[in-house]
Amino acid sequence: MINFNYETGFQLSSEAQISNWISDTISSENFKIEEINYVFCDDEYLHKLNVEFLNHDTLTDIISFDYSIGKIIQGDIFISIERVVDNAKDFGVSFEEELHRVIIHGVLHYCGYKDKTEDDAKLMRSKENHYLSELNID
Repeated sequence: MINFNYETGFQLSSEAQISNWISDTISSENFKIEEINYVFCDDEYLHKLNVEFLNHDTLTDIISFDYSIGKIIQGDIFISIERVVDNAKDFGVSFEEELHRVIIHGVLHYCGYKDKTEDDAKLMRSKENHYLSELNID
């Protein structure tokens, strides 16, 4: 089950299609989904979580809490819409493309992909690009 929660004025326009895309991605990586809760919020909301739970006093676009066991995916993914807007401008992409990248980035972490080293980051970006190419929104 995939849940979308909103702590800001933003709302996804294609929840069902994005949910199906996330589920298909998880299946393609040979995992099963138990539950993922997405929480779309602002910088202030996410900054508080970053300080409280990770001891990071910085702004970020995404924080994911992974409660998965083995191949069963479960977790909470918090996304700052303000960071996504700014990052889209910085990277010269549309807001939607950057949002979808961040959405799938959290899922790929749950599937075991890391991004701390240069090689890991390259593989993560390759996977993101692959799954972004499979997203079809009417």
